[in-house]
Amino acid sequence: MASTILEQITRKKPVDRLIADTSGAGDGHGHLGRSITLFQLIMFGVGATIGTGIFFVLSEQVPVAGPAVVLSFIIAAVAAGLSALCYAEMSSMIPVSGSSYSYAYATLGEGIAFFVAACLVLEYGISAAAVAVGWAEYVEKLLFNITGIVLPGWMIKGPITVVDGDHPFAMAFFAEGSGLINLPAVILVMLCCILLLRGAKESARANAIMVMVKLAVLTLFIVIAGSAFNSANFMPFFNESGFGGVQAAAASIFFTFVGLDAVSTAGEEVINPRRNLPIAIISALVIVTGFYVLVALAALGVQPADAFDGQEAGLATILQNLTGAAWPANLLAAGAVISIFSVTLIVLYGQSRILFAVSRDGLLPSIFHKVDPRSMTPVACTIIVAVFVSLIAAFVPSGLLWDLTSMGTLTAFSVVSAGVLILRYTQPDMPRGYRVPFGPVLPVLSIVACLYLIFKLSWMVYAITGVWVAIAALVYFGYSARNSRLEKPEGLGEAAE
Repeated sequence: MASTILEQITRKKPVDRLIADTSGAGDGHGHLGRSITLFQLIMFGVGATIGTGIFFVLSEQVPVAGPAVVLSFIIAAVAAGLSALCYAEMSSMIPVSGSSYSYAYATLGEGIAFFVAACLVLEYGISAAAVAVGWAEYVEKLLFNITGIVLPGWMIKGPITVVDGDHPFAMAFFAEGSGLINLPAVILVMLCCILLLRGAKESARANAIMVMVKLAVLTLFIVIAGSAFNSANFMPFFNESGFGGVQAAAASIFFTFVGLDAVSTAGEEVINPRRNLPIAIISALVIVTGFYVLVALAALGVQPADAFDGQEAGLATILQNLTGAAWPANLLAAGAVISIFSVTLIVLYGQSRILFAVSRDGLLPSIFHKVDPRSMTPVACTIIVAVFVSLIAAFVPSGLLWDLTSMGTLTAFSVVSAGVLILRYTQPDMPRGYRVPFGPVLPVLSIVACLYLIFKLSWMVYAITGVWVAIAALVYFGYSARNSRLEKPEGLGEAAE
């Protein structure tokens, strides 16, 4: 007998069934191979986080908060840290693909889980495209600095131009200054796709190398800039916006911590996941926060805060002004190119694993969870994701994309924190590789922090999210609810949970 709409929305997938599916012990549906080590997993988190925050956001947020932007990084890290502790507990209990989608399926029900998955798909897809567009700008600059070659305008910009920066939908097509296609961005996405198709192990190795390179380049920046540190640049510490500017900058910086969610998407391909997932999430948070604060201190120690306003390729420009030589700036730009490559790689990986998990549960067509027996990767899913992201990157400017990335991150973090509370009550004796300290207090604080930042988003973000959720609802009630594995005869026992 078919279940009612309320039963469909609220039915939950048991945790032991989620885990059984990862080993093929369930009913033969697609499962992935475990090959990612603890070190490679930590590099996943660092690689997906350090890049956008330090190479793009610093120059934009110093004018907002002044030298106190250092506090903004710390506030964002504390808020993300509360969620990271919750991620650590959930991932140690449910080490599967799908991240917060799978956690929501086990705790809040199928309808909420599908909504979370829709938000994650929007967040990952949009952010990957935006990062690819930013990568194209750095490639163009680096190519010109080294060879003097200027790429033609038609191949480095999309045909859409934002004509009013205050309104995301105020766009012009083929306007003056626009191009035909952002070809470097498309090439980047396809290169990442090829690497992912070779296998998770190969992708993790390549990402670890790129992350080590980027950390080395940032360490070089800290050392060189630190040698010219001038504490007078920190006076006054707060600009005319006061602590309000610090809060605004913290909200803008927060989305860069999406890398913590990306770590948990690898739960099904990690060796010893109950131990390694929480260690990797917390280690990545500590490393990322340390580099953010040190780079911000070094950059502010070299030049006054007002010099950041409108400064392009900020860190590279700082080194060039400081040393009077081009090679440090070119080296840093090369590091940025490598850094952004690794960010795109991990974000594409995370999105493909979320769709894989949703499809395996029957909520999307089966093509998304077909696994290649040689590479043990979801080949068709990875290709579909890459094509989708490359089309956005090819034709849409980054300024339009950045405005759409935060809602999914905050929603995912809120759901995971709520999931910790629910499972502490419903399954208190379930084995956990890690427990969030101070009982329900820290998960509640995490939810409050995420909701506070959600309320700081613009109405346009709410509107776009609402349209996307409406589309997701049509897909869920038109296809997913009827094809859910919990709707099948073998899943009736699960639906009763």
